[in-house]
Amino acid sequence: MDFTFTEEQQAAAETARTVFADVAPDAVPSPALTPTAVADDLDRRLWQRLAATDLLGLLVGPEHGGTGLDPIALCLVLRESARVLARVPLLETTAVTHVLGHHAPAATAAALLPEAIAGRLVLTAAAHGATGHEPAERSVTARPADDHWTLDGTTDHVPWAHQADLTAVPAHTADGRTVLALLPRDQAGLTLDAQYGTHGERLGRLRLDGVRLPADRVLDSADAWPTLRALLTTGTCALALGLGEQVLTMTSQYTGKREQFGHPVATFQAVAVQTADRYIDLRAMEATLWQAAWRVTTGAEAALPVEADLAVAKIWAAEGVRRVVQTAQHLHGGFGADTDYPLHRYHAWAKYLELSLGPAAAHEESLGDLIAAHSLD
Repeated sequence: MDFTFTEEQQAAAETARTVFADVAPDAVPSPALTPTAVADDLDRRLWQRLAATDLLGLLVGPEHGGTGLDPIALCLVLRESARVLARVPLLETTAVTHVLGHHAPAATAAALLPEAIAGRLVLTAAAHGATGHEPAERSVTARPADDHWTLDGTTDHVPWAHQADLTAVPAHTADGRTVLALLPRDQAGLTLDAQYGTHGERLGRLRLDGVRLPADRVLDSADAWPTLRALLTTGTCALALGLGEQVLTMTSQYTGKREQFGHPVATFQAVAVQTADRYIDLRAMEATLWQAAWRVTTGAEAALPVEADLAVAKIWAAEGVRRVVQTAQHLHGGFGADTDYPLHRYHAWAKYLELSLGPAAAHEESLGDLIAAHSLD
């Protein structure tokens, strides 16, 4: 079995490394010193560079001007973006474009996809619901009529909601189906409130009161929301991996130069053991990420459904990235909390990613339910 990435996937990662090479993680004020948002807008200059290098069209088919790659390629690109804390909705936009290309009416896809991959249309997704403890689609109701849908409800913690032109909102119908609504930011009946993540970015609470959308802006496909949810999950795990790898690199460099008793602290057994443990965390995060991304990409059958691999990836990503940044802070000493040094920013972003993924205990319970419900023979 060949576990290497394809030439196209490696080319996407290399392009991403080039694009992100000159992005500074401290280009905006420190979230530790900013009571609200660190900036009013996303990094528009970087956004246009992503569009110019075709990275916004990574999952869009050639018929709409995209490159037609797969979720594994997207995860490779996101891994690079997290190393520099890129302030762009790359995950959300590319995930929504993938769903549009596969599940939207042809006219809707033709109208939206070229605009999105050119960087003129920013997309995001509401994946956390109103409480964070129940499925996101339970927070909003959708009622169909002859030529439109009516939506009501509240959904919280939507990333880039204040900058996005369209937000993909899952909603449930009276007969138990889940649809995916493409909600404009200025839609009548929508109220957008500000919330703030630990990383200092502004999030959005969407309050929908009798919002009417044309029928062609609601994806009534049973697979639309599960596909989007799986992409957002694997993408967030890829962000956690890239961030953790960068933090471990920073820690290795610091402990290799910092001396005590005439020796680099990296040579001390206690330091070496802790960094080795974090390296193991990262390799487990990587292995479980690629397993989940491969299942999402190929649809391959296994003893357990793809949700099992997604749960395992979330467990390792949420727990692993937290342990990596905590160890890094410990080994950096007071220097790690210095707001003139970028490590505290990585810590803040890691906490945001951990919270976005949800508690590992909940995913372990879900995994246990899946194992109980399926034969492993």
